Amino acid sequence: MAVLRWLDANVEKIIILVCYVVMAGIIFVEVIRRFLFNEQVAWSTTVPVYLFLWIVWLGCAYNVKIRAHLRFDELRLRLPYAGQFLCLCLDALLWIAFAVIVIVYTSEQVWLSYDNFAIVQGTDDVMQWWFYMATPFAWSVLVIRVLQNFHHDLTLFRRGEPFHLKTSIFGD
Repeated sequence: MAVLRWLDANVEKIIILVCYVVMAGIIFVEVIRRFLFNEQVAWSTTVPVYLFLWIVWLGCAYNVKIRAHLRFDELRLRLPYAGQFLCLCLDALLWIAFAVIVIVYTSEQVWLSYDNFAIVQGTDDVMQWWFYMATPFAWSVLVIRVLQNFHHDLTLFRRGEPFHLKTSIFGD
């Protein structure tokens, strides 16, 4: 159970960190090789771009988790308590609806890439679908984060406790 709690707290950060380090390492090494030795691995310009998919979409899920995504809490704070809760419910509903659309259509892209044995440009055996899988995976994680936040909001609402609405992306 402790392992699951630890994974829940850190999964996005770990994958983002690993992808970022690998991406930065590839770029660093290949820039050195290009300018000092006049050679470069053919896949060095494509793999970092594909890794960036993992960074971006898991970053999106992480920002939903910590509620640092684009929101209009300044307006919500001026609403009555029930209005604030209804806005949070609408947020959850819209996130899930949008996530379903993204997951359905990007899963089609993953399957198409998988069925056609599409490989990453400049490689012989690195499959594109491994990287395209980032989008449906991260949006599935995002749905989990939305449901976790909604459960937390529902608990606060039932207790009559104030919601933790941020009025600044820099504040707590």
